[in-house]
Amino acid sequence: MRSFRNNHKRMRNRSVNDRTFKRSNGISRLNSDFGNIDNGFKRKNNRNNGNVEKLITKYNELAREALSNGDKILSENYYQYADHFLRISIEQKERQKDKSQSTSETN
Repeated sequence: MRSFRNNHKRMRNRSVNDRTFKRSNGISRLNSDFGNIDNGFKRKNNRNNGNVEKLITKYNELAREALSNGDKILSENYYQYADHFLRISIEQKERQKDKSQSTSETN
């Protein structure tokens, strides 16, 4: 309980300007909209698009390791992540295939 009290006192004395999650230009991240275009730069919604195959292997390896340690629930969780990224990979390949077919039909 005492650690909570000390922490509460410390937090009570901090002002809004003391927060650590501020940008260098002084705009708070809580009030910003990451989907907006800022200075001609648009942030991607999913930054892992190029690394889908790496993520699939990563989560498969983590799942095998968790299963070897006897944690079936964690293993299943990792397999679900791997399955999710596998579906994303399949969708990306289908989109690329459709784009290549549409460009070859126009030429």
